[in-house]
Amino acid sequence: MERKKLNTRTIVMAAMLGAIASVLMFVEFSVPFAPPFVKFDLSDLPVLLAGFLFGPALGSVTAVIKILLKLIIKPTSTMFVGELSNLILSITFMLVAAIFYRQHKTRKGAVIGMLVATIVTSLIALLSNYFVIFPMYAKLFGMTMESIVKMVMAVNPAVHNVFTMFICSLLPFNLFKYGVISLITFFIYKKISVILKKYMIK
Repeated sequence: MERKKLNTRTIVMAAMLGAIASVLMFVEFSVPFAPPFVKFDLSDLPVLLAGFLFGPALGSVTAVIKILLKLIIKPTSTMFVGELSNLILSITFMLVAAIFYRQHKTRKGAVIGMLVATIVTSLIALLSNYFVIFPMYAKLFGMTMESIVKMVMAVNPAVHNVFTMFICSLLPFNLFKYGVISLITFFIYKKISVILKKYMIK
């Protein structure tokens, strides 16, 4: 797949996956140990599928389409901070997994790629949230990091300060999120790829 020239059907497929991902952003729910403003959804599943099927470039395009369509359907409620974080982590997760899979195109390669992607993305989430996303969110909404910590303390008794908020709340959340997406991908990728490839120009 990765060696074939891009064609209209391939681009349409990637756009379709982006649209599905956008819809999935609205099917979200809270996780008990995570900050109340951080929601779990499966929108990165179609992005990962696009990365596996069409390569990292179109996988990244799929992630961008996801965010753009979401903003068209429903304007941002976080002054674009949430969307920025989602885009960064979505592309990171897809890139790591897809690049590894392209180098090791086996079932085992896919599993290892998704495992590495889950760990790397969770660590990138810690860094991006600590240095960029949370400070930006706090500043835009006139909050302090201490007030955010108090919000998380209300749902996670293991949180006592900024450090424990990231280690005991955000880290397990992202490991859980991307672990679940990886598990679902493991079971459905082959079936989905067979269906989509029927519509590709050979």
